Amino acid sequence: MKFFDNTEVAFSLKSDSELERAYFLFKMIQNQPMVKIGSAVTNFALKINLPIEGLIRSTVFDHFCGGVNEEDCLPVIDKMFRKGNIYSVLDYSVEGKEGEDVFDQTVEKILNVIKFGDERESIPYAVFKPTGFGRFSLYQKITEKKDLTVAEKTEWLRVKERFHKVCNIASQKSMPLLVDAEESWMQSAVDDLLEELMETYNKEKPIVFNTLQMYRHDRMSYLKALHERADKKSFHIGIKVVRGAYMEKERKRAEEKNYLSPICENKKTTDDNYNDAIRYIMENKRMALFAGTHNEESSILLMELAKKHKIASNDKRLWFGQLFGMSDHISYNLAKEGYNVAKYLPFGPVRDVMPYLIRRAEENTSVAGQTSRELNLIVSERNRRNLL
Repeated sequence: MKFFDNTEVAFSLKSDSELERAYFLFKMIQNQPMVKIGSAVTNFALKINLPIEGLIRSTVFDHFCGGVNEEDCLPVIDKMFRKGNIYSVLDYSVEGKEGEDVFDQTVEKILNVIKFGDERESIPYAVFKPTGFGRFSLYQKITEKKDLTVAEKTEWLRVKERFHKVCNIASQKSMPLLVDAEESWMQSAVDDLLEELMETYNKEKPIVFNTLQMYRHDRMSYLKALHERADKKSFHIGIKVVRGAYMEKERKRAEEKNYLSPICENKKTTDDNYNDAIRYIMENKRMALFAGTHNEESSILLMELAKKHKIASNDKRLWFGQLFGMSDHISYNLAKEGYNVAKYLPFGPVRDVMPYLIRRAEENTSVAGQTSRELNLIVSERNRRNLL
């Protein structure tokens, strides 16, 4: 779309060498067999402790991540805010670790992020994954409405205490919390818990945000039902809307276990579902929207909806969000027009963040049109700079 074609704005913060690195990485990501081979080789090299962290840091890590800790991210955060009017959402992207000590450490990490963000205008939100605070299988058991053992009931109370601890501090600091969505077979437990938290912490304004993956065909009905309950109980709703991140895994599990897949039949249905959700949220004043999207049509629609409902571009109830290292043509062109735009900025030790990076690379290979669009824009900017 013409609005997003301005590559000079899109890549204004990238040096020539950073643009060349982006070109190399997206050429790689476009090649599905190469991604699979690269992922397997990287995992193997890390497992046997080959000294490849420096190479990873200077290529894929630095393109898609902010740093190894909060302080390490500051140059990126400050540069995006000062030069591009882009905000940052620090995303502690260590995945797949379990244990009570690990969960407690993650809570402390998120509390540090809230404190860190409270001191900086450039960090408007904090974010975490539910499985950072409790076992996946426990959420799953509750979602499946199975009886918990005495030990599991105690464990669930600890999970809830972790959520409350973080939400309480976020409420005191007036920093909204984005809680990411995960697989459908554990998500109902999260939905119910987050609704309880909204009822507690969202009385005056939205602090707690649930995430809706709109590739699920049941999410619009969930949103409408949540809205009805919120009206009755007088609390605000915070929603991050995304298309979704586990499509292949969801479909495969549904097929293996012989149940109806929760995923929409095709991309158009998902796109329609996403757009219906943002329309619905924009029509209701006691809702706040964080639109996580790399889709140009949905971004244009959201701009039109803001104008229609007389919502100012800088109204804090409306945010656009993209991942760091991706869709800069959307982020920077929106920010130039005065909209609130935040980049999800993953951080964590290089070795621990690799599962996240590999998952992102694999997801990108399954969205061929998006990767091609990224690559074409990078090529246009290389041509404009005479780098070829």
